[in-house]
Amino acid sequence: MGNGAVDSGGSRRHGGRYIYEELRKQILTLKLKPGEPLDEVSLAAQFGLSRSPVRDALARLLTEGLVTMLPNRTVLVTPFEIEEFPNYVAALDLIQRAVTRLAALQRTEEDLLKIRAAEEAYMASITKGDFQAMTELNKALHMEIARAGKNPYLTSYYEKLLGEGQRLLHLHFDFIISNASSSGLGRDHEEIVEAIAEHNADAAESAAHEHTMLFQRRFLDFMQQNLTSQMNV
Repeated sequence: MGNGAVDSGGSRRHGGRYIYEELRKQILTLKLKPGEPLDEVSLAAQFGLSRSPVRDALARLLTEGLVTMLPNRTVLVTPFEIEEFPNYVAALDLIQRAVTRLAALQRTEEDLLKIRAAEEAYMASITKGDFQAMTELNKALHMEIARAGKNPYLTSYYEKLLGEGQRLLHLHFDFIISNASSSGLGRDHEEIVEAIAEHNADAAESAAHEHTMLFQRRFLDFMQQNLTSQMNV
């Protein structure tokens, strides 16, 4: 990490961006576990930077909901309480339906090109079997759809929910891959994109709802298998 050296405000910001991207990746891929504390001093030493860019990186992760600050100022990777999963899915379902419906109503030709390009990039990552890229590109596709809906309030909240979804996908991606053909994974988005292309708001909302329900079924199937396999009955 030779370019981690800090010789000016500009490179300090660059350092902060590097720390942010690295910590974000580790949180989303569960290398940093939910509930794990993050100490500014230790992180500064680990990255060979001052505490200021570390603080900048943590502040950005805080706004994304990936880290949480306790009343005593302790920062930790946002925990995920499994009993909250129904609430998470309910929120995701409502927002996903809303942004996808709006995209069908509001999208321009330029928006549609961006959505199709994002879908192609996602499909390419499946072909390569690059799971880290798959979760990022899946999020990127959904964010292009959300932006096409032209409501920044919904888009901002949706981005937080998608980030949480990335952690959940990493938790059970082996299970998804073994229980869905790669073509099946790609086709998850086909109906959504075509409904948006046709300006069909009802079909877009319905396909978005089905998309959330598929995610829920896969996750609950995984949890059931995982939990029963750990129980010595």
